[in-house]
Amino acid sequence: MSGVTLAGFGHYVPERRVVNSEIEDRLGLSDGWILRRTGIEARRYVSDDEALSDIAVQAGDMALRDASVDKRDVGLLLLATSTPDHLLPPSAPLVAHRLGLSDAGAIDVAGACGGFIYALSLADSYARAHQTAVLVIAANILSRRINPLDRASSVLFGDAAGAVVVLPTPRADAGIIAQKLASRGSNYGLIQIPGGGSRKPFSALGDVRDTLMIISNGQAVYAEAVQMMTECAVSALEKSGLTAADVTSFIPHQANARMMKTVAHQLAIPMDRTLSTISEFANSSAATIPLTLSVANQARRFASGNTLLMTAAGAGMTGGAVVFRT
Repeated sequence: MSGVTLAGFGHYVPERRVVNSEIEDRLGLSDGWILRRTGIEARRYVSDDEALSDIAVQAGDMALRDASVDKRDVGLLLLATSTPDHLLPPSAPLVAHRLGLSDAGAIDVAGACGGFIYALSLADSYARAHQTAVLVIAANILSRRINPLDRASSVLFGDAAGAVVVLPTPRADAGIIAQKLASRGSNYGLIQIPGGGSRKPFSALGDVRDTLMIISNGQAVYAEAVQMMTECAVSALEKSGLTAADVTSFIPHQANARMMKTVAHQLAIPMDRTLSTISEFANSSAATIPLTLSVANQARRFASGNTLLMTAAGAGMTGGAVVFRT
């Protein structure tokens, strides 16, 4: 039996830095309102000429270079995104082409904020089964999907991309040692973009705002996400035979600081073992976990044998958790 390792990390954030005061002034909020409630100080927005594939390529290229992997050895590219270049075709084949992955399969994974957890789970299995490298990229351009007059979404979201290279290794104890994936379709409509799909096609839209994100009940989203992230993390730890004390680093989805602290508290994981980029980069949906992994690895590379606990939840509701041995 062989395992897998995270051989390379990459990320990309756009140059434009949007501070809270810009949004607070627009929405008539008091100075410091966003920071007090979310822990966010700034977020990044793409430039007018940047598309999803552009930022995904940047993060993917950094991860491939970090891994020093031959591009001919990459068998699959998984792109976790909710904001592709087009509804059709998927963006992953374009990203693979631009990265020079001529021998790789490529597919989009539409799992909202939980997309990276799902993609990493698939990558782990594929890399083990086929003994090939897998590139996982999570990227979103949410600045083009938020209603600038809607407080719930405007204060939280930004644009970013993160990536990891999953590589087979002879170390059988490395890789995902336990996971729990979950969905709760009864809460399907809590976060949504109403228009543009088969339920409400573009041809039937009377208002362009129907193509923008709606968070219908922020308190319900918070409660459901905390519950799903916590329950999935507890389940994954139990399956692994480990406890919170065994976790080297906890990387939750960077939804907002209060949510992350609540989940960490419920899991009995101290905040000094919780990795976060929420303050500077806000919530980029599926991209937040690989972005945080890459930033943390840049500062101090993960050591062999570290135990990483990752958990996420988002629109759908979908989510999950993985226990990963580096």
